[in-house]
Amino acid sequence: LKINEIFFSLQGEGLLVGTPCIFIRTSGCNLRCTYCDTRYAYEKGTEKTIQEIIETIKRFPSSDVCVTGGEPLMQKDTPRLIDCLLKKDYRVCLETNGSYSIQSLVGKKSLILSLDIKCPSSCSDEQMNLHNIPFLSKKDQLKFIIKNKKDYQYAKDILYEYAPVCPVFFQPVWGTNPKKIALWILQDGLHVRLSIQLHKLIWGTKKGV
Repeated sequence: LKINEIFFSLQGEGLLVGTPCIFIRTSGCNLRCTYCDTRYAYEKGTEKTIQEIIETIKRFPSSDVCVTGGEPLMQKDTPRLIDCLLKKDYRVCLETNGSYSIQSLVGKKSLILSLDIKCPSSCSDEQMNLHNIPFLSKKDQLKFIIKNKKDYQYAKDILYEYAPVCPVFFQPVWGTNPKKIALWILQDGLHVRLSIQLHKLIWGTKKGV
């Protein structure tokens, strides 16, 4: 696999927020979202075998691994990497951008599928595979990155149409005031969680955190 970076930090988003976690960031992405904060992963990376990746992460004191990108499912060997990690008793969270099918990954014990649905401000919303949502189980998570009221309404419409069974996170685009999104959630009585990127609050927007 082509790997952009491997590092140890706190999970900054979603169900495991605040948890020490090993991050494996793959290279390459099929989307070009307007607010992307990992553009450096579009191209740059080093080819590594699965065994080399396993050897690298052994030195970190955690059994939680986040496979992220870029878009991990662009690479055909990512599912094999996930299976190897699960066999070695890691708890794995796969962060995927919502455009590739997750069907083949459903039902794997100790795997959290983190599905990111792009809203209109990303300019990638038309590439979303919304048929993924019914594949999410109660242990998975669904995330919407929200910049404005149009994004919020888009996300709300999807929730009403698909009624996901997993926890749902509304996350402001970094630099957007979360207060307005919080007020919209309260006004509509939505059963979602407001998520603010913890790692950026602690370390800013630098790499490797």
